[in-house]
Amino acid sequence: MTSRKVRVAIVGASGYTAFEAIERLIDHPFVEIAAATSRQANGSMLADMHPSLVRRIRLPVEDLTSKQIAERCDVALTCLPHGASAHIIMELLDAGCRVIDLSADYRLSTPELYKKWYGEVHPDPSRLGKTPYGLPELFADELAEARLVANPGCYPTSAILPLSPLLKEGLILPKDIIVDSKSGVSGAGRTPKLGNLYCEVNESISAYSIGNHRHQPEIVDIVHRFSGVTPEVIFTPHLTPMERGILSTIYVHPTAGVTANQIRECLLSYYSVDGFVRIVSHLPATKYVARTNYVDISVWESGPRIVLISAIDNLVKGASGAAIQNLNHMFGFEPSTAIG
Repeated sequence: MTSRKVRVAIVGASGYTAFEAIERLIDHPFVEIAAATSRQANGSMLADMHPSLVRRIRLPVEDLTSKQIAERCDVALTCLPHGASAHIIMELLDAGCRVIDLSADYRLSTPELYKKWYGEVHPDPSRLGKTPYGLPELFADELAEARLVANPGCYPTSAILPLSPLLKEGLILPKDIIVDSKSGVSGAGRTPKLGNLYCEVNESISAYSIGNHRHQPEIVDIVHRFSGVTPEVIFTPHLTPMERGILSTIYVHPTAGVTANQIRECLLSYYSVDGFVRIVSHLPATKYVARTNYVDISVWESGPRIVLISAIDNLVKGASGAAIQNLNHMFGFEPSTAIG
């Protein structure tokens, strides 16, 4: 553990994930937010973009070079869109700054997979498949010495955590897995878009990106990375008229003779009672995990299938809470610091 406060940069400070990270890092006893960057908001104050912070932090928003960020900070949380993130991350790493990336740029294992799903040639292909995936519940031993951590996607977090142990232990079949997920509107980010306007979303629920959502290959890739098994996953996301939260209903076939009780016991054995994953007996709901870093998972029988239900807050455990959890592992702090 470092003897002084860890200096953190928030790169791309205007969005929802940046705000969630800032709000929690302000109260982190071993962290100082030393820089916040935004090209569009350069010269303003953080509280101009996020007015609820007006009495909590006084920090200018600057358009800094990667070298300037690295001179001022020990670690950067990059809250930028995919594609834009990797270019800046390469410069930050070269300048000696550690990075937790909240984009999708380093989550997938191969350049081919990235190009197929993101339509671009990856600018830093040698790090794909070698960058730790920031789910400490599964990959904690890779985080302490990491220079770069790929923060998970929100939908994938809700599916990878219940599926990975069960596939690794051979308790469920890898075929015909259905992940049906509902998300709040904040998952689409803060930039105004027609489909996310109040009049478009209110009193409605709709599916989108059927068969081509970019989180589908992330679920498959990371489950395989942990379990050694490649699952066949049908993933369908839905937009719901709420601010935040994800509820995933996952349909799986148990291996012959395996009961719901055995599946529940497996998950309990993987996820400690004092961690952020809670194996519960009630039906999870987004309101039970809202504004927390918890994941609630329950197990149910339904004819020949087992139904796994998983609930998270997409902005906390699905983004910024996980980033702080990763930061705590990287710098030797208690994992729940500022997010417990």
